[in-house]
Parts: sequence; C-alpha cells; structure tokens
Amino acid sequence: MDGGEPTRGTVLAFDFGEKRLGVAVGELELAHAHPLVTITAQSDKQRLAAVERLVSEWAPVLFVVGLPMHLDGSDHVLAKRCRRFAQRLRGRFGRPAHLVDERLTSATAGIALAEAGVRGRRQKNMLDQVAAQQILQAYFAGGVTNPDQPT
Repeated sequence: MDGGEPTRGTVLAFDFGEKRLGVAVGELELAHAHPLVTITAQSDKQRLAAVERLVSEWAPVLFVVGLPMHLDGSDHVLAKRCRRFAQRLRGRFGRPAHLVDERLTSATAGIALAEAGVRGRRQKNMLDQVAAQQILQAYFAGGVTNPDQPT
C-alpha cells in the first residue's frame, strides 16, 4: 500500500458472484475487516446502485475485489467479470480498486460460520459477506494480486 495509496480510511471489499455480492468493510489503520451485507440483485445495474448507496454511506478510500482462481493458479470462469467489476468501481467512483486472490475463501467462510454455530439457511445468507471479510483481511495481510490496477 505505497506509491500514493491511502494509508487511512475505510475500505470496502467484495466477493463477486453471479447471484450475490458479499460486502465487507474495514479500516486501513486497524487492518481489521468485518462482514457488512450481501447484495442480491437481478442485474448489474441494480448491483451497482446498491454499491453506490454503500459508497455514499461508508465513503471508502479504496476497494478490494476477490479474484477467483483455481487451485493451480489459473483463472476461474468468473475472473474476467471480477476484473471488469473492479475496473467499473475505479472508473465510477474514482478510487483505487485492487484484486486479491480469493481461493478457498467461501470454503473457509463456511467453516468459520459453522464453528460459530451458524448453519443451513442462516449460513447461506451470511456466507458471501464473510468471504468478503476474508478477502479484505488477505488484502490487509499483503495479499494483493495486482496492486497497480486490475486488468
């Protein structure tokens, strides 16, 4: 997080999915992430409108988007859409958007929720935002896939 990158302020992170968008929030100074909300939207336009409301409320200084990869390091089928989503965030809101390898975040989020006693339907509703929390925590730990810009 150098070279003109903010060192203070709020960060919004996203676990991008075709049906749901998990969102987490954190502060750069504290380097600690919290699950925020799961956005369920039928269209990209609705999804972006929901993100716009979050940006207005939280005033983030940057965004983090999970980049889905296979275990061998190759791109998942959703990787291109995630890169495009990160570019859209940067263009629309004028803030940096970073990609972070999100391998296994949904699986570990499910385990964390189960250990906390959250199962079944309740887990499904929280899974994406907890995955976003893990993506943001990976960013705070230095797990940026491409710190310059998403491609």
